[in-house]
This record gives sequence, C-alpha cells and structure tokens, in this order.
Amino acid sequence: MVRRYGRVVQSVVPNFDSRAMNEIGFQRTQDLVLDVEEFERDYERVGEESLVATAEGDVKVDVEQAVLDSLLQQLGELQAGLGDGELLLVESQPGRDYPKMRDKTTVQVVGGIENRLHFTWTVDPPLRLGVYRRRGASAPGAEE
Repeated sequence: MVRRYGRVVQSVVPNFDSRAMNEIGFQRTQDLVLDVEEFERDYERVGEESLVATAEGDVKVDVEQAVLDSLLQQLGELQAGLGDGELLLVESQPGRDYPKMRDKTTVQVVGGIENRLHFTWTVDPPLRLGVYRRRGASAPGAEE
C-alpha cells in the first residue's frame, strides 16, 4: 500500500488507533519510495475501492475499535486479492475527503426502568483507495 506525500509516493502501513485524534492513519515505511512522475510512468490505475464500516453497542471504546478492526480486515482482504505488480494507493486526502470517525449516542430504556447509552460509530466519508498495476504486468486471471 502506498500514499502520496507531496512529490513522493511512499509505502505505508495502517496505523488505526481509537485513542488518537485522527483514528485512521498511515505510517510511512521505506519499502517503496518513488517520485510522483516515476509512479505515474510505471503504474496505471485499474480500479478503485471505497471502504466504510459501522458498528454499534453499549461500550463506546469497544464499538469504535470494532469499526477500525473492520476497516483493517477489509484492507487485508483487498491486499490479499491483489495480483502481481498491483498495489493500493490511498487516494483520500486530508482537508478534502479524508475519512473520519463519526459517532451518534442515543439513550435506550432497558427493562422499562433503566436508561443506557447506545453508541453507533461509522466512517464518513469512506476511505478511498485506487488499485494500480505496474504497466506491462498482466491482469489477474488473464491468460498468457
């Protein structure tokens, strides 16, 4: 997985933390570092994915973590399904359409007498990812 940082496209790993101010984050690695021009020359966009997640329950931190865990699972499944020469580019951009955790809290009456808080967390807007393939690499399932 990669992300654009100014004039550089660099590999990243998810850093999702329910305790952080920006729960949905990515940490840079040195596995792949390319100039934007080199990336655009060597890779072509062949698809896109938008990831969303929602969870609800009675314990706020557990519900929030469940949303982040769902996103991580979806990312893992996408990465596992990539073909040779393919990678994911995080296309969501801070300040424009970067995904955020949104919550809604309601009060529910339990057993006719007890008020309990109920939490619903969701990701909005979705995490947008582009699927890129190295130019000249064959598509998954294509006959050679």
